[in-house]
Amino acid sequence: MAAVSLGRAVGAATAALSISLISCFLLYRARSKFHPWKKTKGGKRRRGLVEAIGNTPLIRINSLSDATGCEILGKAEFLNPGGSVKDRVAVKIIEEAIENGELVEGGIVTEGSAGSTAISLATVAPAFGCTCHVVIPDDAAIEKSQILEALGAVVERVRPVSITHKDHFVNIAKRRAIEANKAKNDATVEVTGHVSHNGQSDEGSRIKSRGGYFAAQFENLANYRAHYEWTGPEIWNQTKGSIHAFVAAAGTGGTIAGVSRFLKEKNKCIKCFLIDPPGSGLFNKVTRGVMYTKEEAEGKRLKNPFDTITEGIGINRVTKNFMMAELDGAYRGTDQEAVEMSRFLLRNDGLFIGSSSAMNCVGAVRVARALGPGHTIVTILCDSGMRHLSKFFNNQYLAEHGLTPTATGLEFLS
Repeated sequence: MAAVSLGRAVGAATAALSISLISCFLLYRARSKFHPWKKTKGGKRRRGLVEAIGNTPLIRINSLSDATGCEILGKAEFLNPGGSVKDRVAVKIIEEAIENGELVEGGIVTEGSAGSTAISLATVAPAFGCTCHVVIPDDAAIEKSQILEALGAVVERVRPVSITHKDHFVNIAKRRAIEANKAKNDATVEVTGHVSHNGQSDEGSRIKSRGGYFAAQFENLANYRAHYEWTGPEIWNQTKGSIHAFVAAAGTGGTIAGVSRFLKEKNKCIKCFLIDPPGSGLFNKVTRGVMYTKEEAEGKRLKNPFDTITEGIGINRVTKNFMMAELDGAYRGTDQEAVEMSRFLLRNDGLFIGSSSAMNCVGAVRVARALGPGHTIVTILCDSGMRHLSKFFNNQYLAEHGLTPTATGLEFLS
């Protein structure tokens, strides 16, 4: 009798194990199908660090949802390994360059940026066997330069000049890639100027190279494709298609272009909006079809059109990436609103977000109020506040610029 009972127990256990294994297999197959972004264009599965990028949570921002009667959801891109939405762009740019034969293992990825894209490229490049060379203006926040150096990137600091100048940091970055291509096959590239690498600083450097590739985040459509093929499908799946609007600011334009185009292909009734910071001309471009403000038309344009505390968003030209966007309208946001929103979310939701994320949330509330209660609105939480300590979260800096937060609720949003 005991033997029979034991036999039945073993049989039941075996059946349960088989069912579990089959369930796991089916779940794996389903997840593989559900997550097409885990594979490259050629069907090769992403592994290692790169596999950890994407599939970020879409979280309910409770305070804003409760205040507006809408479901306001934020894509928590600050949870990517490199700490921002730009991880996706870095992966897509490097993958496409390798697939197209423009970049090989041991090559140098160059970019002119002091922002999140540079940090993401420096994070991702080693996973592909490449190195990263970043050119930044020497007035950029020192902590960003330190992060890049800690990640192993070569950091070249140059004096700030106009984008039309041959020595603008973006133009130098492009030149570095050309120089690296001329010195292929494990040759070295001579770099002049103030260069830092692994904490060592000098006035010049020689870098080993197997060719170079200029990331060109503003004009490289791999940026747009990262969000059309990756971020957009995630949002659609996570909301199960129940989404009424999407809103985001734009710098390169890749995020808002890729997500808006994908969502509108799924459902043309989904509304997509831009939220634009001070000094940027994109609001005028979307609403009037021209990139000028009343002040510019009167010849009173400020010397620095980007005199704003927000970073990584706002621009006065239309990039190839932004041209792919499908938008229904645009809103303006102010520095004060972004600062106040960041503190409001920190107090009420425990969300410690950066300036562009805060501006996106300003846009989400504007859209929610325009559409009315009962709608689902998605925005992007681009990065955390950790990269914004010297300005955006510096009380002394804010006081000097008349931006000290004082609001207790959402009264700062007119």
